[in-house]
Amino acid sequence: MQNKDLKFVFFGTPDVASETLEILKQSGFLPSLIVTAPDRPAGRKMILTAPPVKNWAIENNIQFIQPEKLSKEDLDVILGNIAQAGEPSIAISQQRDMRVEQNNIQVFLVVAYGKILSEEIINIPKYGSINIHYSLLPKYRGASPVESAILNGDTETGIAIQKMVYKMDAGPIIAMENVAINPDEHATELRKKLIKIGGELLIKTLNTTPTPYQGLQIQDETQATNCKKIKKEDGLLNEGDSEKQKYNKFRAYSLWPRTFFFKESKRIIVTDAKLEDGKFVIKKVIPEGGKEIEYKS
Repeated sequence: MQNKDLKFVFFGTPDVASETLEILKQSGFLPSLIVTAPDRPAGRKMILTAPPVKNWAIENNIQFIQPEKLSKEDLDVILGNIAQAGEPSIAISQQRDMRVEQNNIQVFLVVAYGKILSEEIINIPKYGSINIHYSLLPKYRGASPVESAILNGDTETGIAIQKMVYKMDAGPIIAMENVAINPDEHATELRKKLIKIGGELLIKTLNTTPTPYQGLQIQDETQATNCKKIKKEDGLLNEGDSEKQKYNKFRAYSLWPRTFFFKESKRIIVTDAKLEDGKFVIKKVIPEGGKEIEYKS
C-alpha cells in the first residue's frame, strides 16, 4: 500500500503529538482528521491557548475537532462528512445527517491525546487503533513513563507500538525498540530522542498496513507497572531523599514541575545541578519572586 492511500485519524494534544505528526508528514502520511483537546487557559494570565496539535492542523490545512467529550455517534457523522467531501477543511460542524462507512478510515493513531477513548471508538477503524507509548511495555503504563524511568534510575527505556484495547496501555505489542538513557540525560532530552525514534518506528508499522498485526506480542500482566500523572508538588526535594534520588528528580522534572525546596518559608526552584562524587550539588536557582542566580548554600 502506498503512503498516500492510508486513511487514518490522529488523536493527540501536546508537543509530543505535533512533533510526531511532523515526522509522519515528512514520510508522506497525512491524517484525514485530527482530534485534539479544547483550548485551555495557560500561563500566569490564564490566556486561552490552543494545543500544539491544533496549531499544526491549521498550519497544514488538516480538518480538526476539539470535543470535550466524544461519542461514537458524533465521530461516525464527522467521518461520514469527510468521506463525502473528499477534501479536508479547517472548520467543520457536527452534523448528524449521515453515517460513516467504517472501511473508509483504516486506522486511528493515538499519541498523548489525554482522554480515554471508549471501546466503541477504539474499534471503529477497519484495522483498529494503535498507540505510541514511551516505555518498554508492560513497564510504566500510564501518564509519565519518561519521567518515571529517570526517577527510578533506569539505564534503558524504549518505544512500544501497541494495538489498543479498552485498558490503559495493555494492548498487544506490534513493535518495540530499546533506547539507552544516558547518566546525565534530562527528561526533555530523552523525550526528544524517543519522539524521533517512535515516529520512525510508527512509520515502519504503517508501511505494513493493511496487515500490520502479524506476530503480536501479548503483554505479560505479571510484569506490569504503572506510573501516575505528575503533580506540581512532586518536584519537592525531600530531606529523606538520597543524593542520587535528588539528582534523578531534578533530571526527571527539569521542564515541569521542576525541582524545588523551601528556605525560610520561600520556594527556591533549582535550575542547574550536578551529581559530583556522589553528592547532589545545586549550581543555580530561582528564588521566589526573583531571577536566576548562582546558588550558595
